[in-house]
Amino acid sequence: MGVVVSGLVVAAAIPPLIRLFSRPPAPDPTHTEIVKTARLVREREEQEVLAEIAKQEADTLAKEAEMNARRAQAAQAALDAARAEAERIKKEAGEAGIAAAHAAEVAKEEAQRREAEIREEARKATEAVEREVLRRERLAEEENRRAEEARRLAEEAARVAMEEAEAALEAKADLERQLREGIQPVVRPTGAELEDARRRIGYQEGLYHFAVAGVAGSGKSSLINALLGMRNGQAGAAATGITETTLTVARLPDPDPKHPFVWYDIPGAGTLKVEDWLYFHKQGLYVFDALVVLVDNRFTRTDIAILRNARLFKIPCYIVRSKADVHIRNVMRERGYESDDEEYDVEDREKLEEQARDFFVRETRQNVQRNLRDAVLPQQRVYIVSNSKMLSAIKGNAPLSNSKKAKKFVDEYDFLLDVLRDADRRRGSGAGATQPSN
Repeated sequence: MGVVVSGLVVAAAIPPLIRLFSRPPAPDPTHTEIVKTARLVREREEQEVLAEIAKQEADTLAKEAEMNARRAQAAQAALDAARAEAERIKKEAGEAGIAAAHAAEVAKEEAQRREAEIREEARKATEAVEREVLRRERLAEEENRRAEEARRLAEEAARVAMEEAEAALEAKADLERQLREGIQPVVRPTGAELEDARRRIGYQEGLYHFAVAGVAGSGKSSLINALLGMRNGQAGAAATGITETTLTVARLPDPDPKHPFVWYDIPGAGTLKVEDWLYFHKQGLYVFDALVVLVDNRFTRTDIAILRNARLFKIPCYIVRSKADVHIRNVMRERGYESDDEEYDVEDREKLEEQARDFFVRETRQNVQRNLRDAVLPQQRVYIVSNSKMLSAIKGNAPLSNSKKAKKFVDEYDFLLDVLRDADRRRGSGAGATQPSN
């Protein structure tokens, strides 16, 4: 290090010496000046050398400081990178822990879910087995029930077959009897025929529809007029005459608002227009609420057909023998009474009339009961009425019960009371003619 410094000092002293010797010659200095000058020169040269050295050392130190600063920066960067890496690693480690915890939780939940599924599957399987067992038990019970039902049905079918066979035999016997007696079979209407018949007669709900039927010339129109409180020939009354005047169904509403009735004058049977055995079906009598059948001393095939069909259709049927006063007078004539015979006083005539009435009523009722029995029909009352007495009863001209005039009435009041009572009962219960019963 000393050699280097000496060399640097010599090198630094050369330029000043050159400048010194290149100057113009000055006057010869003194020895003291020379020594002083030389010393000053040397000191200055040494200062310059030292300044240069200091500068070089400062440069060296600056470079080293700069290098150290760069190294410090590099170290700081490395430290920052290391810290960032550590932070990253820490963060990743934390995230990995969270992920691991989440994965563990998910795995736990999945295990619990699977366990629940297994338990549910086991429960369903158990229930399925139980249902299958129950189903098989029910099938067995159903098979037993079906077998029992089949047995019961077989027994019922056998019973019905036996009853049908018996009924067939009875029907055959009845048909043979009817054929022997000339009675024609019953004709059952279709649904369309029922509706058409209702339409033709103007059937109205809330009203009670009476059909007065029977053989031609039995006095149906006159009886209806009496029931309506009218006389024959009066305006609005049913047409009457010696011959059969009713060729179509006549609809005659009751003029009394207290009686919500409609009376129908049905064409008589036994004419060229209407065949007797089809009378009930052709006239649509199955749609009426009640039937009034006018009969004579003996039933005709038409009368029997009406009564039988009325039973099938569950239609109330009233058997009526009208024109009682005419028949009673005929009995009186048969017994010798003449209206212009002066031998009969009033008392004798009334006595003979009473005897004729009793005879006619008794004979008529016995004949009707015998006719019903011969036709294999249930017994029922026959109403013996006179059209004139019926008109009086309708108009309210009733005599005192113990008077002689009252004795001339037979069944007029009973007929009206029964008709009104039955009509009120059936209208209140909603009963009416519909389809025939078996």
